[in-house]
Amino acid sequence: MGLKVGIIGGGNMANAIIGGLIQKGFNAKDLAVSEPDVSKLHQLRDKFGINVSTDNNDLVNFKFNNSNNCAGIDIIILAVKPQIMNLVAQGISKTSQNVKPLVISIAAGVLLKDLKLWIGKDVSIVRCMPNTPALLGEAATVFFGDTNVSKRQKDAAELVLASVSRKVYWVEKEHLLDVVTGVSGSGPAYFFLLIECLENAGVKLGLPNHIARGLAIQTCLGAGKMASESDVSPAELRKRVTSPNGTTEAAIKVAKNNKIENLWFTVVKSASDRAAELGKELSSKL
Repeated sequence: MGLKVGIIGGGNMANAIIGGLIQKGFNAKDLAVSEPDVSKLHQLRDKFGINVSTDNNDLVNFKFNNSNNCAGIDIIILAVKPQIMNLVAQGISKTSQNVKPLVISIAAGVLLKDLKLWIGKDVSIVRCMPNTPALLGEAATVFFGDTNVSKRQKDAAELVLASVSRKVYWVEKEHLLDVVTGVSGSGPAYFFLLIECLENAGVKLGLPNHIARGLAIQTCLGAGKMASESDVSPAELRKRVTSPNGTTEAAIKVAKNNKIENLWFTVVKSASDRAAELGKELSSKL
């Protein structure tokens, strides 16, 4: 592909992204991870054949033992805990201002203004919010970029995160990332809860646990696939399943009578509001 991509932080997301990039045709020699845990680095190196280092600035310079190429990296993904983001970002500030890579942060709650303060205002920075299905290559990912980010860099950011995502979107206002957190960031837990509730209901009504769980999981999976592949809205799909005076109508009436739409609005808004609060709290502490 030609792009040199590095990830600071060697956890599950690094593993998923590196694996996805290699599947998409990226050369392992163009990929790198920096991480203080040497055992994690060795695992990534042995699994993928990528460049590894314990020095973040070596990653930014793309300087490794097996290469004299110090032309610099094209894209850095910051995949570290929000609580240490300021230390990591400040530590690569000077090198990043020299190399001028595109920096992508996947840390929840770390605001763009803080990233620019630590890394440098002239460095192009994108905030990115994937969700946990990225570990299976099934993420929904949303981006927000500062004014320094070019169309070419946006395309590159999409290309890289598409390695673990089925859907990618851009928002024009940073605060909408908090709404994204409420919808898709926390969203997998909502579906796990629904599966849990369907399973428990089936068991209470007499089904064996393994059957109730299997039915709930496959129904969730199948409905999601239908919604994803259909050319009509989820509301229309629901109507097509809901026969007059039938079983589904009886269930939907109970849900509507219990104001299920208001409930889910409150659920999503609560998660969104908390995301905004965490961002402010983190910014004030760092």
